[in-house]
Amino acid sequence: MQSETLIFVFDVMQEEIIELTTCDEAYLESLNRLLAQLTSAPVPLTSDALREIVSSPASHLFVMRVGDTVAGMLTLGSYLAPTGRKYWIEDVVVDAAARGRSYGRRLLDHALSFVREQGGGTVMLTSRPERVAANALYRSAGFILKQTNVYHKKII
Repeated sequence: MQSETLIFVFDVMQEEIIELTTCDEAYLESLNRLLAQLTSAPVPLTSDALREIVSSPASHLFVMRVGDTVAGMLTLGSYLAPTGRKYWIEDVVVDAAARGRSYGRRLLDHALSFVREQGGGTVMLTSRPERVAANALYRSAGFILKQTNVYHKKII
């Protein structure tokens, strides 16, 4: 009796998180697509703005790539205050077609590992209450809801 060898081929797309360090038009288009899913009134990201973000030592723009597609992004900003190093996580969004695959968690974990590698500090973020899945993600990652008032003012 001859035995058969079964070979399974999985269509695995390469997944990776990278920090953008150059302004690339293909990334710019993908980031604008994601921003449209993050807010109901997105302001298009320009080449100049992206160039400023990726060239700033205080900004880190991480993207989740799945094959050739940008499936999500997260921005990490940092500054030093008298009370210590502070980090803000901003603009976390995973493409609607890629949700449910833990990409948001992986982006968040990547940012937190980056903070640890930089020597640590306080990491803060905000999230609208209606973003139920995002708020659950942040709680599961150990973030604690802080009872504070957040004020903002646009200066034009």
